[in-house]
Amino acid sequence: MIPIPAGIGHAPRRRSSLLMIVLCALLVTGVLAGCSSAPAQTPQTPQTRLPQATTQAAPPPPVPQLIGGGTQVFPGRRMVALYGHPDTPGLGVLGEQGIPQSIDRVTKLAASYQPLVEEPVVPAFELIATVADSAPGADGDYSAESTVDQLRPWVDAAQKAGVYVVLDLQPGRADFLSQARRYEPLLSRPNVGLALDPEWRLAPGQRHRAQIGSVGAAEINRTSAWLADLTRRKNLPQKVFLLHQFRVAMIPDRAEVVTSHRELATVLHADGFGDPGTKMGTWNTLHSAPAPKGLWWGWKNFYDEDTPMFTPAQTYAVRPAPPVFVSFQ
Repeated sequence: MIPIPAGIGHAPRRRSSLLMIVLCALLVTGVLAGCSSAPAQTPQTPQTRLPQATTQAAPPPPVPQLIGGGTQVFPGRRMVALYGHPDTPGLGVLGEQGIPQSIDRVTKLAASYQPLVEEPVVPAFELIATVADSAPGADGDYSAESTVDQLRPWVDAAQKAGVYVVLDLQPGRADFLSQARRYEPLLSRPNVGLALDPEWRLAPGQRHRAQIGSVGAAEINRTSAWLADLTRRKNLPQKVFLLHQFRVAMIPDRAEVVTSHRELATVLHADGFGDPGTKMGTWNTLHSAPAPKGLWWGWKNFYDEDTPMFTPAQTYAVRPAPPVFVSFQ
């Protein structure tokens, strides 16, 4: 066996390793050269996603509940009211005592009717806001208008005590709509309705107590349309819209009165006084005269003029339908 000289057997391995080192160096150099010659890339920023515009309006807030629950006045409740002007006993029993005493009095009065019916009997104030006046006044309309600030304490206290309020208008030579607009801040509340009293609506040249006043359906309808629109815009529950009448001629074209506003419960309020026969005669005459569909009916008891005054049971016994709104003067 011929001996191999030392170191000769390892030479190919060293050459192979050296070749690998050279190749790697060339590869790295090429890569670096390629990177330096490649066009610069603009950094990509994530696309900002804008919020999509919504076309769906937010739902309106819930309609406030009426005293006694619900958002429709009738059916579902009845009302018993004291009628009058604050601090003026001669204009009705509401003015015979202060606010707390009036609340206590009407609450007890409503309670006396409750055993006769299943639905809640809600106490109410029918508050005379504009009073028929023998003098023309500065505006010449023969009507003395209370301010909103004068009436607000009564409305505030009534709302807290669970008492409904109806503002009554006696406009003289003014029209009902212009007077109703005066009280928009109060009528914008959920517990305040409106009453029109044609007895005190004068034509040009007329004077109070020289004749019985009257109003046409067109003026009533303008007023009810405004009140219905206000109720809808303010997202309020249905309102009492009360029409006083004790003679057919007070609303000669009553059949033309619009009662289709869903925002209003239109009540024909029979105002006659006297002995039971006279009162029932007025009630029956008003029922037999032409009238629009959809009317509710009201009744007034007079402490001094009725002889005798109807009891709660007698009041609710009248037909063809018992009244849903009973007031006391």
